[in-house]
Amino acid sequence: MMYLISADVNTLQFALLIVSLCFLPLIIWMFAAGIRVRTQFTKYSQVMSQKGYTGAQAARAILDANGMHDVQIMRCAGSLTDHYDPTTRTVSLSQATHDSTSVAAIGVAAHEVGHAIQHEEDYAPVKIRTKLVPVVNFTSRLSMPLILIAMVFELMGYFSDFSMKLSTFFLGLAVVCYFFYCLFTFITLPTEYNASSRAKKQLVDCGILTQEEVGDASKVLSAAAKTYLVNFAFSLMQMLRLLLIVLIRRNRNNR
Repeated sequence: MMYLISADVNTLQFALLIVSLCFLPLIIWMFAAGIRVRTQFTKYSQVMSQKGYTGAQAARAILDANGMHDVQIMRCAGSLTDHYDPTTRTVSLSQATHDSTSVAAIGVAAHEVGHAIQHEEDYAPVKIRTKLVPVVNFTSRLSMPLILIAMVFELMGYFSDFSMKLSTFFLGLAVVCYFFYCLFTFITLPTEYNASSRAKKQLVDCGILTQEEVGDASKVLSAAAKTYLVNFAFSLMQMLRLLLIVLIRRNRNNR
């Protein structure tokens, strides 16, 4: 990063070209990851568990085994909309997960309970992620308006150097906004992977799935985890792209 800040315009332009070329494969990866999640979930939704637990029953069994009797389980609308809300201590499971006895549904339910266990144990990445939520909510709303303002001043910059400097300033603020979002997606990675790891262990320890069934559920969770990985990569490239544009403009203005 320090090398980029001190680099000359030609080097920065080359770096910007490389970063820009990365977006097409990232977009393809993003679509492929999303398709992979639904394909794996659909496939293993047809594989019923031997013990016959539903997603909700599996979630309840794991919560009770960890002494978390006060955590509630609720249905939520949609498909693959399962989530854990730490503010209400509620595991929300979609219809396809709540009542299904498939290894896919049980795996997803256990993953969300993994988040509840993380919260109960004050898992560090979860604490950081929770504190970042209001910051990211605020900066996410600002990023696009800042970019639009920067574009307006850039158009005016053809008639005024001061307008171009203002454009660079607002674009720099957009970089800061993207930094917080990029940090949020980065912190999300250990949170999600750890929740899946906890889920697989709990499913075996509580006797809900066999080792073979956990292997099948793991394929669903692994596919879902890759969507968070590509989201981080995309946000990082977007932040780098904006940063390089700001640095190029700054160097030009300092000539």
